[in-house]
Amino acid sequence: MGARAACCGRRPAARSPRPRGPVRRGAVRAPAGVTRMSFDLDATATARLRSAGQRYTTQRRRLIELLADAGSPVSIPDILAGGSGLKQSSVYRNLAALEQAGVVRRLVTDEEFGRYELAEDLIGHHHHLVCSRCGKMRDVAAPEELERTLERALDRIAKRAGFARVSHRLELLGLCADCAAEVGADTTRA
Repeated sequence: MGARAACCGRRPAARSPRPRGPVRRGAVRAPAGVTRMSFDLDATATARLRSAGQRYTTQRRRLIELLADAGSPVSIPDILAGGSGLKQSSVYRNLAALEQAGVVRRLVTDEEFGRYELAEDLIGHHHHLVCSRCGKMRDVAAPEELERTLERALDRIAKRAGFARVSHRLELLGLCADCAAEVGADTTRA
């Protein structure tokens, strides 16, 4: 799996019989240009899971911790290879529960695997760069002026179509730096 397998650059963690304390107090680590919201992620996850009839287990806490530290969406193979200490079936089951509770968002691309990140209302509005060759995703934020222009244009498009737009998601497809270097593509084009 190469570079994609090293989720978060972390080594395997020892398994803990119970939650190790709060996942995050304060701001969640953000990739360059993406503003993360400051809040108590632990309390928010607990409340959302409880309202969905679910418990905030050690495994779910560990997954949220990995997603908060990742800085970009990760696939289940990335999570498993990154030393989560969780079994594959547990990862699938717990991610589904976290998604249903509104804590995690699943991103679907042309890639074989979906990718996961914390829900956008927890980490702030952002977009994704998606490598069409290896499937790697990276979070990016658009400058405020561009975001406002995009919002106005999307509102006009939606209005003409009789569509009540709520939000938008933008994915830019291309080649990541590693894949571009392998195929000799120019990444300096603006």
